[in-house]
Parts: sequence; structure tokens; C-alpha cells
Amino acid sequence: MQTGLEDQLGLYQKRIPIFTRSVKGRFRRFKTSVLVLAYAVYFLLPWLPWTRLDAPAQAVLFDVPGRRFLIFGLTIYPQDVIWLALLLFIAAILLFFVTGLVGRAFCGYFCFQTLWTDFFIWIEHKIQGERPARVRLYRQPWDREKLIKIGSTHALWVLASFWTGVTFVAYFTYAPQLVADFFSGQAAAAAYITVGILTLATYAAAGLMREQICTYVCPYGRFQSVMYEAETLAVHYDARRGEGTSGRAVVRAGRGIVVERRRAGSHAEAAVAVERRHTLLSAGQRALAERHAKGFGDCVDCGLCVQVCPVGIDIRDGLQYKCISCGLCIDACNTIMDSFGFPRGLIRYDSEGNLAAPTPAAPRLHWKRLKIIGYGVALILMSAYLVYSISTRGSFDRAVNQIRQPLYVVLSDGDIRNRYQIRITNKAGQDQTYVISARGIPEGALDLGNFREITIKPGHSGLVQASVRLPPALATQTQRFELLITPQGKPAEVRSETVRFDSPSQRL
Repeated sequence: MQTGLEDQLGLYQKRIPIFTRSVKGRFRRFKTSVLVLAYAVYFLLPWLPWTRLDAPAQAVLFDVPGRRFLIFGLTIYPQDVIWLALLLFIAAILLFFVTGLVGRAFCGYFCFQTLWTDFFIWIEHKIQGERPARVRLYRQPWDREKLIKIGSTHALWVLASFWTGVTFVAYFTYAPQLVADFFSGQAAAAAYITVGILTLATYAAAGLMREQICTYVCPYGRFQSVMYEAETLAVHYDARRGEGTSGRAVVRAGRGIVVERRRAGSHAEAAVAVERRHTLLSAGQRALAERHAKGFGDCVDCGLCVQVCPVGIDIRDGLQYKCISCGLCIDACNTIMDSFGFPRGLIRYDSEGNLAAPTPAAPRLHWKRLKIIGYGVALILMSAYLVYSISTRGSFDRAVNQIRQPLYVVLSDGDIRNRYQIRITNKAGQDQTYVISARGIPEGALDLGNFREITIKPGHSGLVQASVRLPPALATQTQRFELLITPQGKPAEVRSETVRFDSPSQRL
């Protein structure tokens, strides 16, 4: 009978609650700073005022009925879809670029799942206490204390999830009016449906599933190994330094060998029980020199690196696809190293190539690689083009197409007529009137019907049918001319389109 790890765990393992221990250090401070900044941007941006003449005074507004996105002073219309394509391309290349340099740093610090899970864990810690208290609460039977603490935790999770959904909807309408209508029952049905779905999704992802989203749902963790190289920086345990020749040694009062049974993964409950042998050193034998003399490594097997890990892995087992490179195990290990007076860096950001060297050097970014340089060049070029495209966009777009069925018409008096279709798209924030004229042909040759100007609403397009009629002699000499489109009152923004004029003599 075949019994492997896959047979024991199956395709999907039932979730084992992870109770993380809080830790202090530079990576924890950085994560907290990113969280505060991200929450400030997400939750406050819809409430930032921005004066507009034709839209609510909201800095960021996705005006779906008006078919436009208002982002501060920039108005984006469906015709600007190239910007969205460029933005998505830049985001993908940036992700690949960062992964090639520092592994899954995006997952550890900037991912929405990480940010919301971090906040939910903070709520859990504030109500239920530090890790030992939460483990004790989880194991104890349901009583008044457990009902109050667990219930309060989930209530705050639901509240945070609810406000996350409300804030998301606020980006699509005027935020103050939305809140007033929402709680008075006058908001659109789409608002209630969207908030309900996002509330349930956020609560489930950040409160109930947590690390399972990264393990089973997010595809990034699965294909990240394709972008890893020997020079990629990732969170690593220096096994050569930590294990020595005789393994790890736990510093406790006493001497001898002890076999400790504990549950795998340092979870409150686990599927598989394992045995670990610990060598116990007396309190007087904590010096690093004494440990090295006995062949023991620097790791004191405290397990703190596992207890602070939000995905519940043991980094000492090697690089794993579940690791999100948050660096909390580095902070935990450095804290223990400081308490024993050992050098820091037993767990650190480093590359596999450097760790495999006979004498590892100080960790550094290895950016002089063809793949990284390629990502960087693509990132710079696409970002520059996006900035250029936004900064040079005019207040309107125009397109002139010659009607080629038929290519030209010979009138009864011998004159030659060509027809054109002029499309004007108003990208300004208010109604605009455009005047159409021609240059390079006689003044009366351009026929626009009963009008020479057209008024277009913001974000909309207008079509003008035009014809040009020339005598045979002039038609023979005229191969091209210019159509001029001028916003009324803004002569400096005039735009010209050079178009072709066809006649029978030009086709001989």
C-alpha cells in the first residue's frame, strides 16, 4: 500500500488556525507603515474634495453613467483605453521586476490580502490577547469569556469588511450622498448588492481563510518559481550557520537529551505529530564559542520564527512556495540573536547563490542580469510613454476619413466632388463648440451642409459629413489639402488633418 504525504493531506487540507505572535523590528515597522499609508489612501480618497463644474466635488470619481473616470484634474474616457492597457502592462512588468530582485516582496508588504489580513490579526490580538492567550481561548470550551471575545472579534471583522465595501462603492458616486442614501434606504439596488458581496468576500478572505487565499486561490505563489533565479533575494535560513555539525541546541536549565513531542507546524491543532530531539545546554553554556566547540549551530530552536509567520511555515525547512517574504521571521530571529548576544542574520534576505558560497558575502541586490535589465528597460519605456501620452493629450480627438464609395463624383457641370466624414471627440470637462474650415482650397469649396460648427458634450463624439467641390482644372492641381478643427474661443488648440483629393486625371 502506498502512503505518501499526498495521501495523508490530499489535494486540499482542512484549515488549521494559525495564531501569530506579535514581533517588533524593522520589517514589522515597514509593514505597518505600508498598511497605514494604504488604508489612508483607500478609505480617505473618496472624501477628498475637488472642485468641478460638471461633476460632484470629489477628487476620484468613476462616473460610469457618464462614461468617464475623474482622477483629480484628469478626465479619462473610453477612448483612452490605451492608458489602461499601458497601466496593466506596467503593473505586470513591475511585479516581474520586483520578483526577480526580491522574490515575493509584493505579497509580503503590498498585496490587498496581506494588508487586510494584517489588520484583522491586529483586531484579534487587541481583543483576545497575545498568542498564548489566543491559543488557550481556542482550546477552552465555549463559555461566557469565549463567546464575548470571539463574538467581538468577528463583529469588528464584519464592520471593517462592511466599510471596505461602502468605500469601494463610494468611488463610483458622490461619497457623502451615498452614505446618506445608503443608511436611509434610498440608494440604488446595485449599491446594496455590491456592498453585501464585498463584505462577505472581505470577511471570508481576511478573517476566515487568510493564508489559504495565498495557498489555494492566488496563482502568483504557484508560478513565482519561474521568475526565481539563484541571485534572487528571498527570506532564507542560513542552515550551515544555524545547524552546525551537531544540529540545533536549546538553551535551558539542565543538561542531556530530551525528546519533545509536539504538533507539526506549531499550530493549535495539526494533522501530523512529529518528534524532535533537542540537546539541552545549561544556562552557563550559552556562549557562542562553547556552542561552536561542541559542534552546535547558532539556532536555539526557540520556534519564534514559526510563531510569527502569518502562513504558518517553518523557514528552517527551506524556501517554500507558501512563504510571502514578509520578513517577520527575520525580526523574530534577530530579537533572539540579540538576547543571546549572537550575530544577527541567521534568517535574512539573501540569495541561494550567496548562501551556497564557501564564505557567504553580505547580501546585495543582483540587478546586473539580462532579465532584470530587460524588465527595467521595458518598465522605463512604457512609463515614459504613458506620462508623455497623458501630458500631451489635447482637449479633443479628431479623425477624418474619406468616403471611397465612390472615390469621386463628376457633376453635370464638370466639377469634381469628394466626400469626407469628420469625427470629433470632446475630452474637455465641459461642452465645447468646434469650428471646421479648410486650407489649401478656395473658401467656398468646403460644404458642411447648413452649419460650420458643432457642439459636443464632454466625453461624446460628433460626426460631420463634408464635401469638397473643385473645378476640373483646380482638381487636377490639388492632390491634398488641410481640414482645420478649432475649439471656439481657443484658437491656440487648432488641429489640422491633411486629406487627399481624388480626381479622374490623378488616376490616369
